[in-house]
Amino acid sequence: MAWVKRITLFLAVNFLVVITISVVLNLLGVKPYLTAYGIDYSSLMAFCLVWGMGGAFISLGLSRIMAKFAMGVKVIPPETQDPALQDLVQMVHQLARGAGLPAMPEVGIYESPEVNAFATGPTKSRALVAVSTGLLQRMQRAEVEGVLGHEIAHVGNGDMVTMTLIQGVVNAFVMFLARAIAFALAQAMRGDRDDRGGGVSYGAYYMIQFVLEIMFMILGSIVVASFSRWREFRADAGGARLAGRENMISALKALQRTFDRIDPQAQPSVQALKISSRSGGIMKLFSTHPALEERIARLQSRSA
Repeated sequence: MAWVKRITLFLAVNFLVVITISVVLNLLGVKPYLTAYGIDYSSLMAFCLVWGMGGAFISLGLSRIMAKFAMGVKVIPPETQDPALQDLVQMVHQLARGAGLPAMPEVGIYESPEVNAFATGPTKSRALVAVSTGLLQRMQRAEVEGVLGHEIAHVGNGDMVTMTLIQGVVNAFVMFLARAIAFALAQAMRGDRDDRGGGVSYGAYYMIQFVLEIMFMILGSIVVASFSRWREFRADAGGARLAGRENMISALKALQRTFDRIDPQAQPSVQALKISSRSGGIMKLFSTHPALEERIARLQSRSA
């Protein structure tokens, strides 16, 4: 019934986003951007900025809750008496201290045959690092340390906030350009029948806007993915510094050997900060992670 949980979470988060942003728009006094005289670009910019950034940051604020619910993550109490889990918690905390984090992240585990891990959370002080049972079963301790070093580096680099900012800006641009261009095209289609110059076919406008938003969002996804791949290289370098270069390389090589156990149905919001993901052909443009071969080669060249 995992799909039911994911659909429920999706609907609940989107309902919260719509209500919250509607309230913010009212409080800021943002007026409708379509008027009888045409389009109000100041209102449009404010509308797109609030919706684009607001949705991204609400999702970031709820990221730990969403990850726990969607992935079934169970947080490990720091005082656990299980030796294996205690070792995992201590490993994460040691790496977190090495990264200079202001607070120890929550450490979680989730049931899955996939060999993977992820980090999420709204700030460096409120982060969650979670690993799959498949990773713990199939990796040696040094390899697990490399994976965790990579995830802690994500937290230390502030990647969750950075990627949220980038996604928010892209969202705002997509919304603004789609609406502005759609209005101009719809107005041109209607011609000069309205003496005020503001006449527009709203049916054509909304149809064109819908198509343009899809097109621009695809292009925006390429931009976001390229930033994500760059930050993966930074996290690899950070993981090598925290856990040791050989451990980081060993972890990536272990992922190569078990790449068939990456969950293709994972939540996109979580997948973006996982240790690896699938990509091939043109889909490389949309991949949030570089190829494992390239990541290993970069680390090896630094140690040469």
